Amino acid sequence: MSAAPVEPPLDSSAPTSLTAVADRLMEHFPGHRVEIIGGTILVTPPPDGPHGDALSELMVPFLNAGLLGEQTRVIQGIGLWLPDGPEDYAIPDFSVVDADYRDHLVENGCYDPAVFRLALEVTSSNYQQDLRVKVAAYAMAKIPVYVILDRKHQRLHVLTDPVANEYDTHRVHAPGELVTLPESIGAKVTLDVTALLKAGQPRT
Repeated sequence: MSAAPVEPPLDSSAPTSLTAVADRLMEHFPGHRVEIIGGTILVTPPPDGPHGDALSELMVPFLNAGLLGEQTRVIQGIGLWLPDGPEDYAIPDFSVVDADYRDHLVENGCYDPAVFRLALEVTSSNYQQDLRVKVAAYAMAKIPVYVILDRKHQRLHVLTDPVANEYDTHRVHAPGELVTLPESIGAKVTLDVTALLKAGQPRT
């Protein structure tokens, strides 16, 4: 299954906020990720095991670089408040945030995009959301670095320099490459594309 847009019920006698609908969906579909992007609710089924394995593999270089310290934190599944709608938010698979992020809670468990130094997604069956919809959303939120581990096409994307609803710099890396991320995230982090894609590869 893939992420599917969900519209709020039309037969309600009283207006229902998108957030309320999203909350109900989370109750009805435990383990699913529910986000509101561009005024549309997206519901993503739980990821497979290799998706989590890739995330674990990804965390190692970030932790070894010292990003889990006094200046920054490395967190999976933290809510990111989006500026392109009154109720919009996303939940990146993995983020590097300022250590004082707790002081920047907006609402609904989501934090001000200003504290995010990097957002990262590992693609699942909803890979088009990560490669298109979230590119625009994260650029509008001015997330400085957006990384996508694209398991579908066996590539690693590194997007930097957000301008309006896109990134001015978009580099695509193939297996065999070692990719050093911008040190603006707080430390020098080098990713082994082959190792990451291998960890995320489902058994065929």
